[in-house]
Amino acid sequence: MTQYTIDDLCRLIDHTNLRPDASKEDMEKLCEEAKTYHFRMVAINQVQTALCASLLKGTDIHVGAAISFPLGQTTIAAKLTETKDALDHGADEIDYVINISEIKNKNYDYIRSEMSQIVQLCRAHQAISKVIFENAYLSANEIIKLAEIAKDVRPDFIKTSTGFGPGGATFEDVRLMKQTVGSAVKVKAAGGIRDAQTFIKMIKNGAERIGCSASIQIISEFKKQMESTGKAFIDI
Repeated sequence: MTQYTIDDLCRLIDHTNLRPDASKEDMEKLCEEAKTYHFRMVAINQVQTALCASLLKGTDIHVGAAISFPLGQTTIAAKLTETKDALDHGADEIDYVINISEIKNKNYDYIRSEMSQIVQLCRAHQAISKVIFENAYLSANEIIKLAEIAKDVRPDFIKTSTGFGPGGATFEDVRLMKQTVGSAVKVKAAGGIRDAQTFIKMIKNGAERIGCSASIQIISEFKKQMESTGKAFIDI
């Protein structure tokens, strides 16, 4: 069991606004909240990268651009171009969606090539790479196969979901992903995480980063728990 302070918990969170109608004011609010709470990253659509990078300049809060989001149905070349553009405009974390069709085609060489090229580009820019599986479309065997490829390629994280698919993160999927990659790769849980209890269970099952838009609500719940117990930490 590990003791987490409020700041420790905030540093596990990718504070998210991936809505297609998000305005400049929405991005300003997102970044201001990230600074206030000291969240690890803002998770945004790639087009918002330069704006958020400017808003967060001089802080230790990362700018995370979503690539080929939310469907993943673009070519490797297109994903690389989009990734490079995000990195050039200030992103220091990249969350890209795999080509789900090629998983269904059992074209694992394609998946490996896509992952390797994007991860290599991120490494060249000293940026964190995350691979979004979108598990709701996948069987357990497909999740394992993807995680095995990731264990070889070594992105920084594998991630459960976009939050825009037919289902979000589940405890079972997080546990399966972590059991497969072990310590070689970290796991990010995202999609449908809206309360402190779910947050804790995701961490207990192996997640080391949480993507959510209900970040402030969750942290408020943790603060209330600490007030009720008189402790300055949460045991997870």
